[in-house]
Amino acid sequence: MTALLSNFRNTIIVSFVLSLVMVYAYFAANQGTTADFAIAVLRWLHVFFGILWIGLLYYFNFVQIRVMPQIPAELKPAVSKYVAPEALFWFRWAALATWIVGVALAAHRGYLLETFSLGATEGFANTGHILLGIGMWLATIMFFNVWAFIWPAQKIALGIKEGFDADAKAAAGKKAMLFSRTNTLLSIPMLVTMTMSQTIFG
Repeated sequence: MTALLSNFRNTIIVSFVLSLVMVYAYFAANQGTTADFAIAVLRWLHVFFGILWIGLLYYFNFVQIRVMPQIPAELKPAVSKYVAPEALFWFRWAALATWIVGVALAAHRGYLLETFSLGATEGFANTGHILLGIGMWLATIMFFNVWAFIWPAQKIALGIKEGFDADAKAAAGKKAMLFSRTNTLLSIPMLVTMTMSQTIFG
């Protein structure tokens, strides 16, 4: 067991194998349609990728950004050269996967246009679609911020993209921080819509 848990890749592989066993159990027990099962699978993946994305967003904002000024200068390269690039890899791809699966889920459930239009296609008569649509737009803004602002700025700040002086790196670092904080600000109301919509409106 120690050998398994000591290897991250093997741990994740076994976890997904066990998950697929559980997915099959739900498939075998499914009393609804194939579409219902597909929605269940998409929701699982959406939540998984969302936890990975938002969890890393919160790691950056609750821990790394706040603690970095306290780290001695000689130790900071360990974070900027090793920890941050790895975290940003999972962060940006989890954001993409969350958004894609979320859009697929909304399309599969038949309310993609209704929610993205904030209920305009229904004359703003469906409060559930309006509220969930707000959350979907918040998540879309957050996803856009990751790929259009945070990741490009972090590549400069961390020296992944070469040819920039210290001032440019500092400016890029500040830009990345501000957009990351923007995403943190948007994330909590976004999570309200994603979680409460399923309970209140189904």
